Amino acid sequence: MKVDISAYLVVGRENTNGRPVSKIVEDAVRAGFTCVQIRSKTASAREMIEDCRESAEIIAKLGKSDSVTLVVDDRLDIVLACREIGIKVDGIHVGQSDIPVSVCRKFLGKDAVIGRSAPTKDLIDYVKNADVSEIDYFGAGPVHETATKPDCGLDKSSGKVITRTFPEISQLVSASPIPVVVGGGVKLNDIAPLKATGAGGFFVVSAVAGAENPYEEAKKLADAFRL
Repeated sequence: MKVDISAYLVVGRENTNGRPVSKIVEDAVRAGFTCVQIRSKTASAREMIEDCRESAEIIAKLGKSDSVTLVVDDRLDIVLACREIGIKVDGIHVGQSDIPVSVCRKFLGKDAVIGRSAPTKDLIDYVKNADVSEIDYFGAGPVHETATKPDCGLDKSSGKVITRTFPEISQLVSASPIPVVVGGGVKLNDIAPLKATGAGGFFVVSAVAGAENPYEEAKKLADAFRL
């Protein structure tokens, strides 16, 4: 599956203000989002599988199964379990300390979508020299510090969060041999300068999942990136 990372939602049960994950996914996909990542550090395996099932069903109901990508953060076991019971999950997103990309590719096959978080330190050198033969896109950020993922951009040696300026993102995009999706505290007024960097897209969590009207906020963001 060719992945479209232009408008990318990351969501889990802890982000939705008590609303079903699938309802947020439905609003985002109806509004024009093209990629959905189910990510939770609190949900049980069964809860994550259920969120994947409901999200996949919503995407199918909207006629978007061939154009909207559904991935799971970190949990290869969840992806494999979903596939075993007939839930259409397209791939996985892994961080620097998660399961190696080569293992994910071995178990998920050549057609799966695999995303990788770029590291905080030595970012440009990393993307220039990384083996991207088994990766479909890089995730990078944060643009701003974010309470949704306080360790996003955390430099463990200094204990400080490193945010990315738009010139740095431009440099990263130019250096990367594969598309880059950028997020971390992204708001509507960040979309135009972010698009100008040449990034393949933006990712958000709370800007949509925590919004009072997720559909309206998702539509504003997706439309702004396509202007």
